[in-house]
Amino acid sequence: MAETSAGVTGGESLLFLTDEQLRKGVEAMFFAYRGFTEDPDRILEKHGYGRAHHRAVHFINRQQGLTVTALLEVLGVTKQSLNRVLRTLIEDGLVESRVGRKDKRERLLYLTETGVSLERELSEVQRARMRTAYRAAGPQAVAGFRQVLEAMMDPDLRRQYLKREDAE
Repeated sequence: MAETSAGVTGGESLLFLTDEQLRKGVEAMFFAYRGFTEDPDRILEKHGYGRAHHRAVHFINRQQGLTVTALLEVLGVTKQSLNRVLRTLIEDGLVESRVGRKDKRERLLYLTETGVSLERELSEVQRARMRTAYRAAGPQAVAGFRQVLEAMMDPDLRRQYLKREDAE
């Protein structure tokens, strides 16, 4: 039987993974994450930003008008750390904070043209990497990969993620 890059033969049951196979999976995740983040990190560094800025810009772009409270929930960070990131993004003209129409206490977040441009640049390099990997792996592997990622999420985060997916 042919062996895959994960060291699993076609007939081997995935229910009986060895510690070595799991260790290889963990290491693959570390190296994949490193590759996935290194292209955007170079772009962010040119602007004096870090990964927290990238995550904020990504989720604000995905839902223009997102409340600060909703962004806090999605990112799972403290109010203090998010405020530092948002302050920088607002001062640099990438994010605009508007008062809510229904609730004047709410702050709604929008990317400016500059923010949209930076987000596009960051996401393009990550999508290119994902596209290349997905094409190499094939449709069944892509579906399986997504299932694995969703299964690794804590139940509350998985519900939040799936709710966001359903809203699209």
